[in-house]
Amino acid sequence: MDWNWQQPDWPHFTWDASRLRKAEEHFLLGSGMFAGVIKHLDDNQQQQLTVEAISAEALTTSEIEGEILDRASAQSSIRRQLGLATDHRRVKPAEQGIAEMMVSLYRSFEEPISEKLLFDWHKWLTNGRRDLKDIGCYRTGSEPMQVVSGSLHAPKVHFEAPPSARVPKEMARFVKWFNRTSPAGGDPLPALTRAGIAHLYFESIHPFEDGNGRIGRAISEKALAQSVGHPTLTALAATILIRRKSYYEVLEAANKQNNLTRWLLWFAGIAIEAQRRTEAHVEFLMDKTRLLNRLKGDLNERQEKSLLRMLREGPEGFKGGLSAGKYATITGASPATATRDLADLVQKKALVRSGERRHARYDVAIGLRTVQPVRIDPEGNFR
Repeated sequence: MDWNWQQPDWPHFTWDASRLRKAEEHFLLGSGMFAGVIKHLDDNQQQQLTVEAISAEALTTSEIEGEILDRASAQSSIRRQLGLATDHRRVKPAEQGIAEMMVSLYRSFEEPISEKLLFDWHKWLTNGRRDLKDIGCYRTGSEPMQVVSGSLHAPKVHFEAPPSARVPKEMARFVKWFNRTSPAGGDPLPALTRAGIAHLYFESIHPFEDGNGRIGRAISEKALAQSVGHPTLTALAATILIRRKSYYEVLEAANKQNNLTRWLLWFAGIAIEAQRRTEAHVEFLMDKTRLLNRLKGDLNERQEKSLLRMLREGPEGFKGGLSAGKYATITGASPATATRDLADLVQKKALVRSGERRHARYDVAIGLRTVQPVRIDPEGNFR
């Protein structure tokens, strides 16, 4: 079977727009509501949301590719680049690079895409790498660019990209298409449709020696932001990470044809789920601020440290709940002190307790918000 780029209709993609209409309307409605909620956050909350959202996407888009980065280092770098107060810690090249790319995406979402921008992203993303030949430019190798799995003697080829010699021409066409289909372009496309096609189109070309997945997801974020007129801060990569298995399955199937309806329905569901995940994070941030303001000056140093550690886990909560043993590990408290501190936190309505004795677990006294998967059936209906 030929890959999509080998077929005669490439890259003239087709899709059933009628099946995506409900999803497009739902996403734009959600974007408007999100923008309204953001206006009610004070400057400090907006800064906190921006840093947390950018860093979460930086970490999760890297984790999709199997690279685990340090959250504190990434956030420190992001704060520095945004001109915010930081702890001035030393940041490793990987965290520095992904942070630079994500801040660039946030700041320049309105700008047209260009080869220079993509090359800058790639240079930042591969900061400190010594194993790549082509950095800040398209790949030039003569070997096939393939995505494979399995053993060396019997590999399974999931995808093969166009030869390196074709990449400059393919990318020039991609850049022209992306800018032409923007809201300010001559042939604008709906938000989810354009973002989904952009990701699949870019991944099909696979123009770089490494980093294509992370840059491809950033391009989708840029498309969504351009469509709604502001940085979306959408947890797209975080949601894809949760659905990673189906992401690769649907992406592989889409690489074999140029009718993208199935891929776009899947992508639309992911984008809407990501939007809901971001909304839950904003609500959690507001509740967190109210809780900390109420408790200000009323906690000892150990209690404050443990509470902040729990709040760092976000709207889905501290996995497994906090036990007395975990509290002692976080704070260095003795068992007796841990028990007293936890009981005091419950009395002050900072934590809620479930279970008894050694089975006792504690959660932050903020309503947790579990975001359910969003799936869109072949007819475009939510389920």
